[in-house]
Amino acid sequence: MGDFHDPERHTERFRFRLVFSTIVVLLAFSALLARFIWLQVVQHDYYRTRAEDNRISIVPIPPNRGIIVDSKGVVMARNYSAFTLEITPSRVDHLETTIDALSALVDIHPKDRKRFKRLMDEARNFESIPIRTRLSDEEVARFAAHRYRFPGVEVKARLFRQYPLGGIASHALGYIGRVADRDVEWIQEEGREANYRGTEHIGKTGLEQHYEFELHGETGYEEVEIDAGGRAVRSLKRTPPVTGNNLTLTLDTKLQEIAEQAFGNRRGALVAIEPSTGGILALVSTPNYDPNLFVDGITTESWKELNDHPDKPMVNRALNGAYPPGSTFKPFMALAALETGKRRPHQAISDPGYFNFGGHTFRDDKKGGHGMVDMYKSIVVSCDTYYYVLANDMGIDNIARFMETLGFGQKTGIDIGIKGMGESEGVLPSTAWKKKRFKKPEQQKWYAGETISVGIGQGYNAYTVIQLAQATATVANNGVVFRPHLVRHITDARTGEKRHIEPQPLKNLNWNPEHVEFIKNAMQGVNTSGTGARAFAGAPYTSAGKTGTAQVFSLKGGAYKASALKEHLRDHALFIAFAPVDKPKIALAVLVENGGFGAQSAAPIARMVLDYYIAGKLPGGAAKEDEEAKESDAEEEGDAQ
Repeated sequence: MGDFHDPERHTERFRFRLVFSTIVVLLAFSALLARFIWLQVVQHDYYRTRAEDNRISIVPIPPNRGIIVDSKGVVMARNYSAFTLEITPSRVDHLETTIDALSALVDIHPKDRKRFKRLMDEARNFESIPIRTRLSDEEVARFAAHRYRFPGVEVKARLFRQYPLGGIASHALGYIGRVADRDVEWIQEEGREANYRGTEHIGKTGLEQHYEFELHGETGYEEVEIDAGGRAVRSLKRTPPVTGNNLTLTLDTKLQEIAEQAFGNRRGALVAIEPSTGGILALVSTPNYDPNLFVDGITTESWKELNDHPDKPMVNRALNGAYPPGSTFKPFMALAALETGKRRPHQAISDPGYFNFGGHTFRDDKKGGHGMVDMYKSIVVSCDTYYYVLANDMGIDNIARFMETLGFGQKTGIDIGIKGMGESEGVLPSTAWKKKRFKKPEQQKWYAGETISVGIGQGYNAYTVIQLAQATATVANNGVVFRPHLVRHITDARTGEKRHIEPQPLKNLNWNPEHVEFIKNAMQGVNTSGTGARAFAGAPYTSAGKTGTAQVFSLKGGAYKASALKEHLRDHALFIAFAPVDKPKIALAVLVENGGFGAQSAAPIARMVLDYYIAGKLPGGAAKEDEEAKESDAEEEGDAQ
């Protein structure tokens, strides 16, 4: 029996399949067309932007950092060009093999590899990354001869920060270093992150940190076309960076150098101020350090040497060290007594060499005492007993209120560091301070006997050297208080316009002129016939000063003998001064840690500084004019050559 076929039925099936297939194809093409319209028409601008972003990358160009010069134009911080060996990872097939081969031509140390790896993690694939910085001419020539072997490796010229004076004024200048996480947080807080793309270094301390945003400049940008593999094809557009602004300081580097040399190997600090403006003429902290060590990342060995050194060279003793002022406190105590009416100038006491209070004997430095002592004599011969009695009569809170107006126990606001981290507050003792300082009720009570030692600059007293210098400058300036500052003006990199940092008189204390004149005369007597007379014998100018010796620990009634004590337990030596007396041009405070008597250790340093600044006399007897003439001759000779 044969198969039975229905031609009409087969035809209907075929037509159904054809129609169905046609509908499916039409729907598919409709979907594709709709998607095409969506992508090419509706979303055209969006995807074009994304395509451009994938094709074009923005490469930041860091600006040149502004320079720093002293008041006479001497360069203290600048930039110099040096060759670096750089690798573009996207253009190198075997990175480690390439670095190993380069090591045969150029010295590449483990620290260089470690830094390169860290920078590579932070950078984009098409950016060049330094593997070695500051190549010698010989290394550059050696690589150039083998350049063909290293695609993706090239030598570039980059700018590096340099401090040509080395450690001189290092605590004032500060230093720059590689950007760390805490720096990024600060930049973000200030809303400056866009201007720091591509920046590798930032100010870490001192002026470099305080004026970071002035010195940094404005970052430039280059539009680079890249291929699908992330390789740079060509440069499309370039916006050049703007160099950072330049700083001109109030600092005198020659004065600074003389002051630092005067300390020798001793630890200490000195701050010299122009009383009429608050401009810092010298800011010394010894020992110092070389800020050049930090520019390209300090080595572990160098950091350990600085950090573990017993003399702590990284500590800014002028701003961060808090010390008892010793007898340098006495002129301020005397002025407080005059202004509050607690004493008259010629009112005298009998000094037997001690003062008994509450069953305790407070001894004078002179056995047997100074006899009858009025205010003038109390300053000239530095009579402790006079100020024991005065402190007891005034009371701690009256003392604190007056000293607060002079700036003791508070930050001066000097332009170093950020967020007030550049200096310490010190300690201005008072009943309120003690309640805040201690937790136990029995410790919070202020005892009358504690006031006695405060009167001679001991006890809880602890002030920074810059506070002592500012207070001295305020007396020299007849009660007008200026904010200490290091920058005189900022020069705009674009226009060359100078933006002056105007002296900021914080307040006028409105002291009685007769009282101020009396204190000045007494301090002049210190240097003519008193405790500073030996150091200032033969000075060709008038000066006012006050010696000070501050105990490091309590003798508990015992006799002080320096030779029997370890060096770090010996007394601190202090001295304050200003000159000339009639029109002061300079006021200063000197501290020599564990230096013993102020007249022996601190006063001679002040004399050397004043000799140069007022009389133009250099250490060793040469005149400032002779030295400047020699420098000028040397410059002319160099120009002729």
